[in-house]
Amino acid sequence: MDSPSDSSSPEHIPVLRDVFVDAWFTDPDGRYVDCTFGRGGHSRVLLSRLSNKGRLLGLDRDPQAVEEGERLARDDSRFTIIHSDYGSLEAALAHMGWQQVTGIGFDLGISSPQVDNPQRGFSFQKDGPLDMRMDPGSGLPLQRMLDHVSEKELADIIFQYGDERYSRRIAPAILRARREDKLHSTGDLENVCFHAVPRHARHGGAHPATRTFQALRMWVNSEADQIDMGIKAAMQHLLPDGRLAVISFHSGEDRRIRDLIEAEVHPCTCPPQMPMCVCGKTPTMHWIQKKPLRPGKEELASNPRSRSSRLRVAERLHDPVGEGTR
Repeated sequence: MDSPSDSSSPEHIPVLRDVFVDAWFTDPDGRYVDCTFGRGGHSRVLLSRLSNKGRLLGLDRDPQAVEEGERLARDDSRFTIIHSDYGSLEAALAHMGWQQVTGIGFDLGISSPQVDNPQRGFSFQKDGPLDMRMDPGSGLPLQRMLDHVSEKELADIIFQYGDERYSRRIAPAILRARREDKLHSTGDLENVCFHAVPRHARHGGAHPATRTFQALRMWVNSEADQIDMGIKAAMQHLLPDGRLAVISFHSGEDRRIRDLIEAEVHPCTCPPQMPMCVCGKTPTMHWIQKKPLRPGKEELASNPRSRSSRLRVAERLHDPVGEGTR
């Protein structure tokens, strides 16, 4: 998926398509979960490699993505789509009657069709409503959420989810515009962000509103909590030697993924000076690709929206490391 600020291509191009699928596909007869179906780019590649015995479950909270998934399911009985966020992965697996699966993939962020539809409110490239909901049928749109947040809370959100260094300037500017009835659309929000940052930061590099839009989208959709619940459930429900692959699009998101997996790779909480582990926490995962994989020059040329993507891959241990080891 991709960043809301990019508008280089209207076509939906799956990011790191083959590399991503290679990372979590290990058995043609296996069961797999695409936790972010989108428009099915990655799922179709995986289905092309499955045997008749293999199965793939797709999840998505966006009704338009679910419609696309239902069309695919009608054409391919090996595929099932569920209208669900990835934070509810455990419930989706229970619905399927699947205790363990062979591989699970997450392609975080938003898809090109979402970005390119101004009515969804994800981008400032075209004016649209202040919505940003992944599922327009649930939750509150951004415009209403701004009525219930303090200046400090909003600044923290923009800093934490967007790595925005000028969050303490942008947050009060947004709420002031809201109070003065000057904030009704994505164009208004972009204008507020642009003028809130210092003059020297307004030109060159990413647009001044990019990080704020990203942060607000993550806030509206509770994406940080979704990531925590989804990744933890994924690691618990992998078969031995099963793979988890995650594509993220900004440093904060990537750090979150790294730390969640690292907590299962090195769970021991004993002080470093202890000669042996006494806490009893044993590893359940190991890294396949700890250093994030990035797109190559060829992909960047054909799909500029992939430029910030990074892929991490981990595998469920076949036999947990025994107690008493470090």
